[in-house]
Amino acid sequence: MNLNLWIIPVLPLLGATINGLLGKRFSKALVNTIALGSTALAFAYALWVAAQFSGLTSVPYVEHHVRWMAAGNFSVEWGFWLDQLSLVMLLIVTGVGFVIHIFSVGYMAHEDGYYRYFAYLNIFMFFMLMLILADSYLVMFVGWEGVGLASYLLIGFWFLKPSAANAGKKAFITNRVGDFGFLIALFLLIKHFGTLEYAGVFNAVSGLGIETTTGVLTTVGLLMLVGATGKSAQIPLYVWLPDAMEGPTPVSALIHAATMVTAGVYMVCRSHAIFDRAPNAALTVAVIGTLTAIFAASIGIVQTDIKKVLAYSTVSQLGYMFMGAGVLAYGAGIFHLMTHAFFKGCLFLCSGSIIHGLGGEQDMRFMGGLKKYMPWTFWCMTSATFAIAGIPPFAAFFSKDAILGSAFTSGHQILWLIGIIAAGMTSFYMFRLWFMTFFGEYRGPNPATAGHGHDADTQHAGHGGAVHDAQDKHAAGGGHGAPHESPWVMVVPLIILGFLSLVGGWIGVPAVLGGSDHFQHFLDPVFTAYAPAAETPTPTPANEAGVAHPEPAEHEDTGLELALMGTSVGVAVIGFAGAWYLYYKRTDLPAKMAASAGGLYRLVLDKYRIDELYGAVIIRPLLLLSTNVLWRGIDQGIIDGAVNRSAAGAQDVSDAMRHMQSGNIRSYAGWVAAGAAAVIAFMVWRGLR
Repeated sequence: MNLNLWIIPVLPLLGATINGLLGKRFSKALVNTIALGSTALAFAYALWVAAQFSGLTSVPYVEHHVRWMAAGNFSVEWGFWLDQLSLVMLLIVTGVGFVIHIFSVGYMAHEDGYYRYFAYLNIFMFFMLMLILADSYLVMFVGWEGVGLASYLLIGFWFLKPSAANAGKKAFITNRVGDFGFLIALFLLIKHFGTLEYAGVFNAVSGLGIETTTGVLTTVGLLMLVGATGKSAQIPLYVWLPDAMEGPTPVSALIHAATMVTAGVYMVCRSHAIFDRAPNAALTVAVIGTLTAIFAASIGIVQTDIKKVLAYSTVSQLGYMFMGAGVLAYGAGIFHLMTHAFFKGCLFLCSGSIIHGLGGEQDMRFMGGLKKYMPWTFWCMTSATFAIAGIPPFAAFFSKDAILGSAFTSGHQILWLIGIIAAGMTSFYMFRLWFMTFFGEYRGPNPATAGHGHDADTQHAGHGGAVHDAQDKHAAGGGHGAPHESPWVMVVPLIILGFLSLVGGWIGVPAVLGGSDHFQHFLDPVFTAYAPAAETPTPTPANEAGVAHPEPAEHEDTGLELALMGTSVGVAVIGFAGAWYLYYKRTDLPAKMAASAGGLYRLVLDKYRIDELYGAVIIRPLLLLSTNVLWRGIDQGIIDGAVNRSAAGAQDVSDAMRHMQSGNIRSYAGWVAAGAAAVIAFMVWRGLR
């Protein structure tokens, strides 16, 4: 069976090419038809591939189309790899991507550069599909860099706005730091295994044992992690993602919540054969993810910009995925990746709907009472909020619990404890957002004139006196009249993702709750294919009759699993109760608590001043080195100086020679006589010798 997987990424590439080259002349309806049509066809084709998957005689299914490069014994073919993991990612990217394309039609309706926006979205889809369908690390790296380019273009979509242009550059440069580590990892794979194709690398790795010290696999794993921390916004390279909220909100939903930022998680899980044999590298992945989860959650607690809260929430949730992958629970990590695409995509689109309905307002202190103005947005955001908080039976209850449970049972109880605390913080700041946005009285302008926003230079009291800046300046129907619900072209995507936020986790209900964990079983063949050889099991003790003694572990495990779930739900309820009390019952307390916390509150509000630290320790020294040493010292002083001094010397000589050409015949005769005398004197001197 030939699936022709190349068709899937080529479809959005065609849409991007047509709109990018000709879209300026097209009507918006034609731009929509091309952009949404190409994405819809890619999603439909992906569904057809999923329907054919069970009939494949060999998995992974591999297509090779053309030899890309060859040098000596090293060669790379441009090919595609389909297994259970890439199929899940394929459906997430095309499905969620198509829904967000639909939302964008309403959200960006009145924007300049409409065709350019959809061309960028389509080119992102192309590169993301290349990344997940690649059959080698080199083809993956093409998609890896491509989604970085698309992210840069879309973050800086409003490029005339300095903050947006700077945010795009910050994302691009920060990711280059991570990509350097990923590239070194690829060079090491070539050196030690002679190939970058998955099959070749994984087969070679399968013959190696588990490293107890730092060997080649540990080194490769750590370098891959460097790349993943950049793409998936983990400590220490997370700083670009909150600033990426300068881009249009649908971009935040698609690229910086549902798809691109999960590329690092996908890469680690795809490389499970390496991390299975490099426990130190895997543990580092888990530790980085866990620390990122609680660190970002602590910042999200005090943010007042609705998109910034969701941005730090994304960083935190990505940390959970890395925790799962790091404790070798790859299936749980991918499960949370999928549910996160649903509920975080929904949360960002709901925030876009709110911003649209308020004419660009993003500060939650100027919202409130929106439940009655925007009922559809309210119910969809409610579903997604309960999901991310881990309230059963919503999606993330199952996926986040699978990660936390795996961390505990694998012997990493400290990581579990930190993860549980972060889960409580997640519940608190998300319900804080929920109460501040939808409940109480509307705190914006008079409803008769609502939507006109506020002066960006106005200092608002409370919550540390942060400066309000309505960053998402768009004209998608906002700016007139009272807060209002979004049009149906925006509401329908909210309903779809809100519904998936509720039921998306039911495919992975664990056995302890009466389910069969179909999702984990579906992915098992991927993560067991190149797993290290299992140790010989210890014989089961038997009684005198030769019958094995029953093992009580099953009941103990069931009890432990239920206790862990109960703890997770308990901290979520505590987070809800805290948010209810502070932001619904006693709304005067948060400002008092912030004032009493003083410098600590300001430190957290200022995001621990990590950007300022990087600026002082890394950026300014580099600028000084570049300016004073490399530019003024070497470039201007040595290189330009040598050229300029040579030119000046030649100019001085030519200037002196120029004065010999005076146009005076007597002067010329004198010079001729002097020259003749010199020649005669020289000849006489030679003759006397």
